[in-house]
Parts: sequence; C-alpha cells; structure tokens
Amino acid sequence: MTGLFGDDEPDLPPPNLNDPGGANFTGPNLFGEEAVPATAQAVAYRVLARKYRPKDFADLIGQDALVRTLRNSFAQGRVAHAFMLTGVRGVGKTTTARILARALNCIGVDGNGGPVADPCGVCANCVAILADRHPDVIEVDAASNTGVDYVREIIEATRFKPMQARTKLFIIDEVHMLSKPAFNALLKTLEEPPAHIKFVFATTEIRKVPVTVLSRCQRFDLKRVSMSELAAHFARIAAKEDVAISEGALEMIARAADGSVRDGLSLLDQAIARRTEGDIGADLVAEMLGLADRGLVFDLLDAVMAGKPADTLEITDRAHAAGADLGLLLGDMLDLIHTLTRIKAVPALKRAQELPEAERVRGGELADKISVPMLARAWQMLLKGLGEVEAAPDRRAAAEMVLIRLCHVADLPPPGDLVKQLLSQGVQVAGSSAPGNSGGGARAMAGGGALSQAAPAVSPGLNNAPHFNNFRELAALVAESREAMLHAHLVHSVHLVRFAPPVIELRVEADTPRDFVPKLAALLLNLTQTRWTIALSTQPGEPTLAQQGNVADHARREEAGSHPLVRAILEAFPGAKIQAVIDDRIDAYGISTPPNLGEADMPEFAPPDAEFASPIED
Repeated sequence: MTGLFGDDEPDLPPPNLNDPGGANFTGPNLFGEEAVPATAQAVAYRVLARKYRPKDFADLIGQDALVRTLRNSFAQGRVAHAFMLTGVRGVGKTTTARILARALNCIGVDGNGGPVADPCGVCANCVAILADRHPDVIEVDAASNTGVDYVREIIEATRFKPMQARTKLFIIDEVHMLSKPAFNALLKTLEEPPAHIKFVFATTEIRKVPVTVLSRCQRFDLKRVSMSELAAHFARIAAKEDVAISEGALEMIARAADGSVRDGLSLLDQAIARRTEGDIGADLVAEMLGLADRGLVFDLLDAVMAGKPADTLEITDRAHAAGADLGLLLGDMLDLIHTLTRIKAVPALKRAQELPEAERVRGGELADKISVPMLARAWQMLLKGLGEVEAAPDRRAAAEMVLIRLCHVADLPPPGDLVKQLLSQGVQVAGSSAPGNSGGGARAMAGGGALSQAAPAVSPGLNNAPHFNNFRELAALVAESREAMLHAHLVHSVHLVRFAPPVIELRVEADTPRDFVPKLAALLLNLTQTRWTIALSTQPGEPTLAQQGNVADHARREEAGSHPLVRAILEAFPGAKIQAVIDDRIDAYGISTPPNLGEADMPEFAPPDAEFASPIED
C-alpha cells in the first residue's frame, strides 16, 4: 500500500477498540520508531510517607487520646465546629484533618450514610478527598497567605453551601503565621459559623495563636510518637515493602526521627535507596546519618569516665574514619548521659521495654559504675563543649579537645569532697572559717557551687518614726515604699555630701529629673512625719551607692582569691572562676554594714551602789 507521500506504508495492526487511548499500542510510531508499551514504562514512585499515610483513625499511631475523643464525638453526634491541632512536625496534624474531612462527608457504600468515625473509603466523597481533589475541602497554607484579605476571601466562601459534600471544610495549616488583623477578621465567623462549615487549624507554634482563637476551638495536642512505636511501625512498613532491616537500624532511624513519623519514613526511604544488597544494617544507617554506632558511643563514654585519653582518641579516630561527625558524636554522648541519669533516678527503667536493649543492658551497667555528680559534671562540660565545636574552624579538633578535658576531670572528686580533702591536708587559715572573715560571715562561690549559704539580708522596717544610722538605710526605706524611680536615682545618680537627719546635702547627676528633690522630700515627710531639708551642693561628695557597691564587691573578690583554700580549689579545677562572694555583713547595696553609728561607743556604767572589786591605789 502506498502512503500519502508515495512511500510504502508499513503494515499496521488493526486498532484495539478496547484501548481507545492507545495505551497498548505496539507498532512503530510516526517517526518509524518502535513504541514502548505503557506497561514497560517507569511508574512514578510514591515516597513511603505518602504511600502509607493513614486513611482512617485506626491507622493513626501514638495518638490514642485524640482518636478516642473523636470517636466518642461522632458516636454522640457532638462534633465541634472548629478544631486546633498542635504538635511537632510529622506527627499527623494534616493527616488527622483529612481523616476528619472524610468522616464528616462519607455517605457510605450505598450512598445513604451519615457522618461516621470510620469512613468507607469507597464512596465518591471519600475517593475525592483521598485524591486531594474535592471542591468542598479547601486546604490553605497560612505561611504564604498571612494577610487579612485572604481571610476575608475565606469568610466570603463560608456564605455558600457545599457543592457536593455534606460539610465544607477549611484546613488552615501553620495557622500561627496569620497576621493579627487576619486573626481578628476570623473571630466572628469562627465563633458562629454556618451549620455547613467546619474549620481545622494546624500549628507547630501554639503559643503564637491568640487566646481569643484558641477559646473558640476544640484543641488537641498531638504528642511525639515514642521510639518503640516508631520502630514497630517502620518494621511493618519494611515488611510490606519486602525489605529486610535489622533491629539496630530501626532503632537508629526511630531515634533520629525524634517522634516524627514523617521524618522517620523519609529516613527509611533513604536507607532503602542506599541499600545495594542484603539487609539494611545499623552500619549503613549510621553512615547515612553521619552518626557513630551506638556501641561505639558506649565505648567512648566508658573510656572518658575511666580517664583514658588514649583510648578515647582511638575511638574518635575510628568514628571519624567511618564518616561520623564528632560534633554529632558529642550530642550522642549527651543523649546517653541523660539516659543513664534517668536510670540512676528511676532504676525500674532497666526493665522498661520503651528503652532499646543496649540502653537497658549496657546502660544499666554503666549507670551502676558512674555517680550522679560525675554524670552532671560531664553533662555540663559536654553542653559547653558543643558550643565550642560549633564555633571552631576544625570541628574534629574542638571535639577531641573537649573529650580530653573531660578525661582529666572525670576522675576528680566532686567539689565538696575536694574541699574536705584540702581541709584535711591543712589548707586553711588559723582562726578563720572563710576568706577575710574574722568572725563574720563571708563565703565564696567558685565554679558555680556555693561552699555555704548566706543568711537573708535584713532591711529596716517601714514605720512612722524610723531611725536612720546612715544614708543607705534611708534609701532602703524608699525602696520599701515601692518608689522605684526615686530609689533608682538615689542609688545611681546621687552623691552624698552630708547626712545629718533631718538635713541631707546632695550632689546629683545632670540626668536627674528636676522634680527629684521635691518628690523625695514629700515622700520622707509622709513616711517619717518629719519635715526634711534637702540641699543641693556642688561639692564632689561620696561615690554613688552603686559605685561603692562595685568597689566593695571587687575588694571581696580579691580577698577571697587570696585565700589558700580558694586558691587550691581554683588550681584543682582549671578554668574555674569566683562567681560571687556572699557576706552576711553586707546590705542590699553590696556595702559592709558598719557598727551602729547612732550610739556612741561608751562603756557601760555600774549602778551607784556598786562596790569596787578591788581598792584603788594611788
């Protein structure tokens, strides 16, 4: 047969009337090339997070309270008009909203059903909602539609009845991103919506949602899914995908997911894609995540707590060669220290199935060997070390320096034991119990721990006839009267020239308000029922109370630092600093309280009829 252009037309098979779209066409195409059957073409891959997204409440994991409440609501016909779903990413907020949409609009297999907690999944409404193409289920991303104009469009849409469903549902994701005017515009409609309208809000930042909106919604806090539930869920999905994966790999993925089902499924997807042959083992997942093997983390913590820097560096070399990030390794150690501390606090956790086997068995053994003070000190040093690693140009070097430092400190006794040990060796000052203390109450705080506690400061009581020994007591009386601004100027802006109650002579800073003096005089008159004379002077006067307090604090620190016991402690803990010196004799302004200046230092006289103890000799 001759073609249109005079060439021989190839013999074509008869058309397949059952395949009008040509899906099974197998002959040469227009350009003479062999057509590839559709069945041989690659099918678009659906990621596990979408493929295994829950279709009803029975599929939701880790949200038992939410499921139980919603089932009861449907059973009793008491479904709220607005829901607020909050929780971390990937726990099922949007999924729950879509299940609610199907439950509200399911009409059953026979087309006559009503709202039900377990939608059929086969009716027209269920199928359309599952395919994300139902005209009456409107999903809005508040992160990209934050303004009031968009909310007004939603409010306008609520006036119209659903096109084909029973209920029109608005799902607003990341609702906390809406602006304040947008929230305000939504309030009235949210409080009294039409009968055919439901709202479902989802957010990861519940504190940013106004209380006025929260009070109009039924709130559900979706919790993080536990590691054991995540690992079991991932194991079921791996079995459905015909993928063999070890228990250790599942635990690592579940731990990295941090309570998020979606994050965990994404990691499982990635692990399946990296597999070449055989099972997915913990080594493959550790390499994928840039983590060290869990057993290696136990080995590292054991070596550090034993004070073995050589073993510690050998372990970090192995971890680095395997591709682990040493900064993440420090984070794994922090996580393990937290677990061991919990085991120390609650020994029953050694038998709890919620913990992986390694934490229960080897973690329990480590917890028995390490004291709580050692764990607390390691936690603080690692926490500080993580910041150093993030700021350092070489993460590996910074991490190793942190671990070496921890090795040398791990076997030191706690600060309290060290003080007792130093005191037993004679490191003390005869006749004194604290730096610079001759019977008083000075105490030093070094390295964040107090050697003892200070007695509470005593301030003069507020009464109608107070007696002032000095200017500081007058300032304390002003503080007790809750005159914050007056008190602040007395402390920071006033230089005392002369104090002779009821006369005060002051020099004030240039930034002091003009009405400071009359306000102070009026307050003192009201408090003491005495008229005070406050004179302004050009003489320098004393330093301000704040300046005196700073000088006194510096002197106390210098004195404390020269004490042999404190010096010994600072040498035993390199990098430790004196944070504060607490003295029972100082007042609220950090200045030592002198003896009572209002009374003369006079000897007590004997009564007139007293007899001399011995005769007086000329």
